[in-house]
Amino acid sequence: MKTVKDKYVLVAADIAGYHLKEAVVAHLKKKGWTVEDIGIRDANDPNPEMFHRIGIKVGTKIAEREYERALIFCGTGMGIHIAASKCPHVHAACCESVPSALRCITGNNCNVLSMGGHYIAHQMGIEMADAFLENNMGDGYEWWDNFYEFHKLAYDELEAFDYEEYKKNGFQMKILGECELKGDLNDRPSNK
Repeated sequence: MKTVKDKYVLVAADIAGYHLKEAVVAHLKKKGWTVEDIGIRDANDPNPEMFHRIGIKVGTKIAEREYERALIFCGTGMGIHIAASKCPHVHAACCESVPSALRCITGNNCNVLSMGGHYIAHQMGIEMADAFLENNMGDGYEWWDNFYEFHKLAYDELEAFDYEEYKKNGFQMKILGECELKGDLNDRPSNK
């Protein structure tokens, strides 16, 4: 698997996300990232590939464990996000701010970050990509005694979720364990 620790990232955009993707990729390459781009590569392509087909291609590479994380771009960030999310093992987030991009990895362990080229300025997209790629689940919440364990349990249950099994079980979720909430998010050090 190509990992963020080794500075590998997968990217893809449709025509509407192309320019934002180009700005983010240029920044990442300057920082030494190896970037594989499987979306459109020409803003003037007369017959560009549709957003959902690109999203499925990205989702496949995450599902098959070729890449640890990916950045995807379309007009809103939503359509390509929905498509990528159809693939197993994809935990995608559509974000429009640096704090949400940071939280999608630190709190939810997302492996795909989606951004909308119609709404996100290039510098904001660059900062969002850095936040997503330079952090891991639990980073920044060390003061919350069991933040990682609490969120890891949620991630594991979502990763194991099978809708057909859930349906057969009378819409009861398969519980993998319990994790008592021990911290108060409002009692973080910066609030004191």
